[in-house]
Amino acid sequence: MALRVSIFLLLGFISVSQGGKNIEEDQYGVRYATDCEVCKLVMKELGEKLQSKDSSSVIETGYNIDASKKKTKYNKSELRLVETLEEVCPGMLDYRVHKEREDSTRWAKKMSQTFQTLHNLVNKGVKVDLGIPMELWDEPSAEVTHLKTQCEQFIEDYEDDISDWYFGDQAISLQVTVCKKVLKEKKCLSEPYGEDITSEEQAKEKEGDKKKLKGDRSKTRKNEL
Repeated sequence: MALRVSIFLLLGFISVSQGGKNIEEDQYGVRYATDCEVCKLVMKELGEKLQSKDSSSVIETGYNIDASKKKTKYNKSELRLVETLEEVCPGMLDYRVHKEREDSTRWAKKMSQTFQTLHNLVNKGVKVDLGIPMELWDEPSAEVTHLKTQCEQFIEDYEDDISDWYFGDQAISLQVTVCKKVLKEKKCLSEPYGEDITSEEQAKEKEGDKKKLKGDRSKTRKNEL
C-alpha cells in the first residue's frame, strides 16, 4: 500500500480535461506549453518534416490542358509547404511531458523517466495503482493534447511569417526567423531539445526520481505511525 501511495505522490498528476486550467495547475501539476515552447516545438517539427520531404523532383501546375503547364521545383512549391503544415500539429501528439524537468526540455518524444520506472516495476511484478488503467498510461496527457491545439493556433496566426521564410532564401534557420520575431520571451530557444538530453543527464534524473520515491515512502510510513 505504501508503495502504491508513494508512486502516486511521485507522479503528482493525472491526465484530466482541459477545462479549469487553474485547478489543473494547482491540484495536478499540469503546466501547458508556454508561447516560447510552442514556437520552439512547432518550428522543430516543421523543419524536420520539410527535411523529410526534401526532393529534387519538379512538378507541373496549371489547369488549362491546352496551355503549357508551369514547372516548379517541389522543394520550393506551395504543395510541399501545405502538405507539411497539415502534418505538423498531429505530430505534437507524439510528445511526452517529462515532469522531472523544469525547462523546455520537459517536452520530448520519448517516455519520461518516471513512466520508465513505473513500467519497469510492473515488469518485475509490482502492482502499481495510478487510479487509471495501465493501457492509458502512454496516452497523450492534458498538456500534450493542448499542445496540439496551441500548434494549430500558432500556425494560423503566423502562417505568413512561415511562408516568407519558406519562399525566401532560407539563409537563417526557421526557428530564428520566426520565433525571434514573434516572441517576447525567448529564453527557451537557447535550451536543448528534450531528445538531446545526454545519457549522463538522464542518469542524474533517474537518481533524482529514486530520491523522491524514497522520500515519499518515508513520509508515508511516518503518516501511518
